[in-house]
Amino acid sequence: MAALLNCWPELIFLSIFSIFSVAFSNELQTLLSIKSSLINPTTKTNVFKNWEPNTPLCNFTGIKCNSDGSVKELELSSQSLSGFVPFDKICSLNSLEKLSLGFNSLSGRVTNDLNNCVSLNYLDVGNNDFTGSFPDISSLSKLTHFYANNSGFSGKFPWNSVANMSKLIVLSLGDNSFDRTPFPEVIVKLDQLNLLYLSNCGLEGEIPEGIGNLTELINLELSMNHLTGEIPSGITKLTKLWQLELYENELTGKLPVGFGNLTSLEYFDASTNYLYGDLSEIRELNNLVSLQLLQNEFSGEVPVELGEFKKLVNVSLYTNKLTGQLPQKLGSWANFDFIDISENNFTGPIPPDMCKQGTMRGLLILRNNFTGEIPESYANCTTLERFRVSKNSLSGVIPAGIWGLPKLQIIDVAMNNFEGAITSDIGNAKSLGEVYVANNKLSGKLPLEISKATSLVRIDCSNNQFSGEIPGTIGELKKLGNLYLQKNKFTGSIPDSLGSCVSLSEINMAHNSLSGSIPVTLGSLPTLTSLNLSENQLTGQIPTSLSHLKLNLLDFSDNQLTGPIPDSLSIDAYKGSFSGNNGLCSQNIKNFRRCFGESGKPRELHTLLLCLFVAVIVVLLSLAGFMYLKKKNEKVHERSLKEHSWNTKSFHILTFAEDEILDGIKHDNLIGKGGSGSVYRVQLADGTDFAVKHIWTSDSGGGKMPGTTSPMLGKRGMKSKGFEAEVQTLSSIRHVNVVKLYCSITSEDSSLLVYEYMPNGSLWDRLHTCKKMSLDWETRYEIALGAAKGLEYLHHGCDKPVIHRDVKSSNILLDELLKPRIADFGLAKIAQADSTKDSTHVIAGTHGYIAPEYGYTHKVNEKSDVYSFGVVLMELISGKRPIEPEYGENRNIVTWVSSKLKSKESVLSIVDSSIPESFKEDAIKVLRIAIVCTDKLPSLRPTMRNVVKMLEDAEPFKLVGIIVSKDDGSNKAEQFKDHTKI
Repeated sequence: MAALLNCWPELIFLSIFSIFSVAFSNELQTLLSIKSSLINPTTKTNVFKNWEPNTPLCNFTGIKCNSDGSVKELELSSQSLSGFVPFDKICSLNSLEKLSLGFNSLSGRVTNDLNNCVSLNYLDVGNNDFTGSFPDISSLSKLTHFYANNSGFSGKFPWNSVANMSKLIVLSLGDNSFDRTPFPEVIVKLDQLNLLYLSNCGLEGEIPEGIGNLTELINLELSMNHLTGEIPSGITKLTKLWQLELYENELTGKLPVGFGNLTSLEYFDASTNYLYGDLSEIRELNNLVSLQLLQNEFSGEVPVELGEFKKLVNVSLYTNKLTGQLPQKLGSWANFDFIDISENNFTGPIPPDMCKQGTMRGLLILRNNFTGEIPESYANCTTLERFRVSKNSLSGVIPAGIWGLPKLQIIDVAMNNFEGAITSDIGNAKSLGEVYVANNKLSGKLPLEISKATSLVRIDCSNNQFSGEIPGTIGELKKLGNLYLQKNKFTGSIPDSLGSCVSLSEINMAHNSLSGSIPVTLGSLPTLTSLNLSENQLTGQIPTSLSHLKLNLLDFSDNQLTGPIPDSLSIDAYKGSFSGNNGLCSQNIKNFRRCFGESGKPRELHTLLLCLFVAVIVVLLSLAGFMYLKKKNEKVHERSLKEHSWNTKSFHILTFAEDEILDGIKHDNLIGKGGSGSVYRVQLADGTDFAVKHIWTSDSGGGKMPGTTSPMLGKRGMKSKGFEAEVQTLSSIRHVNVVKLYCSITSEDSSLLVYEYMPNGSLWDRLHTCKKMSLDWETRYEIALGAAKGLEYLHHGCDKPVIHRDVKSSNILLDELLKPRIADFGLAKIAQADSTKDSTHVIAGTHGYIAPEYGYTHKVNEKSDVYSFGVVLMELISGKRPIEPEYGENRNIVTWVSSKLKSKESVLSIVDSSIPESFKEDAIKVLRIAIVCTDKLPSLRPTMRNVVKMLEDAEPFKLVGIIVSKDDGSNKAEQFKDHTKI
């Protein structure tokens, strides 16, 4: 017995040691189980690299232990982890106080097992890809930090579960698609909060007065919700606030009295609301670093004290009703970054010292009433990227150095009273992409050095007093897409080198004194869609090379041109384009004299005689060739020429022979021209119709033969790149809303694609041409939805995303039931899987449909297609073309729609008058989608997958009573987070 008593302490120790050993062993197995559930890329920084059974668990990367060896912290944030999180395993770690899983790619649901982590004081599941609703975690009463923001959660959030979390210092639940709910009263009881992030999470109603209870708050973010009412006066009690974000809500009223008490405030953003009144409360906020109140209804003058704020670097007040002068010391103290006060009624001079510290990137004051000259100091602002002062009353000479600032991307001084010239300094502006100087009094020659600004994509010098010749070196501007020189005093000839500007889509040189002939080289511009050379003194003939262009606008009127108008330009679309040229003749256009040859005989007779002569020669050569071949003793004569030389690749079961297709390629069967070839309707003997595309190539020797029914297969030499691209794309595609490719037929002589025939032509035909038909709203909706599904398949249903790159209504074909098919993949390109190659430099698109970023980047991706599809939706809704004279110069349907979003009445006026009143609300739902699709920022456009979902939700009669309003989900390009204009 005594011996047993002597052993008792050792037995107790062994028993306790055994218990702890079992517990430690269990926690080790738990951690290894967690490792097996999560996926970590195999890299040198693999967080699980040392999570091995023979390694002490307290040495595991990301693990911290208590003094007794139990797991205290699990830190796995920002490790590129994916997979489902085993919360049941994690919460079996009884001593766990910190769980950090943020900034990964974790998926699945957050399960109710999380409620078992009762010791947690720090929880971070934010910035992941979870799904479903967030569970009730009422038992986690010890939490001080709770992050679940931007993680894909949806449904109803259990707001009452935070009621027990009285120790919370950080609550971050924003950027989730929670059900809309009034501002939770439980929040205003969490009086220990330092940070409250509830942006973009479905809050509605008024901000409660009780917000003033949260006196420890340093950061309060409630932006991008549906909050209404006034900013509560209780917010003035939050004297520790460092950041206050209220932008993109529906708040009204004035800044509350006492708002100036927030003297610690450095970042204040209440943009895109309905706030009004003056800014007098701002005068006391002398620690402000960033002030953003854009797109409200504020009035009055900017407090003079703003000019003394020593930390201020960002000011964005555009689109308000502010008046008076800006403080002249504004921005002179700190490393000032940008100012955007456009679209107000400011007057007086531009503050001269905003770039005093040499850090300014943006000066945007367009659409005000500023007067005086541009301060000379900005000529030395080498950090400046955007300089926009258009639509003011500024005058004088633009400081020479501004033209040559090395980082400047856009200079916009249009619609002022500037004089002087564009100086040779512009040759130093290597980053300059856009120059807008229209509607001033600028004069002199365009400097030769402009050709050294090789990033230029847009030049608008219209309506000035420029003179002299257009620089011959302009052809060095390979990125130039738009050139507007109309209404000046330019003389001399149009440079041949302009044909080297391979990116040009628009040229306007109207109303000058240009002479000489139209350069033949213009016909080689692959993307030119608009050419206006009217009201000049041009002579000579119209180059036949222009026949290759696909022009939406052509105007050669009021010149001195002579000779025949090329047949391909003698169409209704160009009616009036040649008036005022008495020397022109045409075989097709009324009111023009008929064209005759030198002998006075009609040109048709010369053509007929020439054809007869050629025919005789061909017959003689054929006979000679036949006699020669007859003497050969080879088996070649036993084989059909077509069997020998043609190669057919079928992608569906074929019921025709290639001979039947080849015989149908003749002018009488021509039905249109696509992006890379002519299209023929070929009818077989059994009455079946097919559409056959005959691809154009640069070395083609074939051509049109008017008035004949003979086949038109010209010599090729090699297959075109367009053909290869189209076959590669279409041969693998199977979708009801993508045009079906039956086969390709190729030889050394030609390249053909045989498609299913669409008897109702294109959507463009049915909306805009003489083939226009009355389309009811249900039909328009079905066309929109079907076309969207076709594009969705291209972007998301193929092995690699297929970018169409020329989405437009003429490339949406309609079958006998008006069901849509996406067509014309002459420009399509399979996107690279490598994320660094997610776009392509090849020229793409049609004027009016091209996304705005293409002018800057010359790159396209899926979001470019989305923009173009948004334009098509606007066509369907309004019945209007992408480019119409009523929109105004250099404007399109997107800007026109934007200008109509001011009231319900003006929005409804967008809808085609032929659509009955009972369907106009349905059309507005689709208009909202179109607006989102055409956002200037690609990142804010939806994917085509989301577009399809939105269109399905907008099905007629499915929803009612929706109108365009501030919460319509659309984000104008000017409304992105830094709120600066482009």
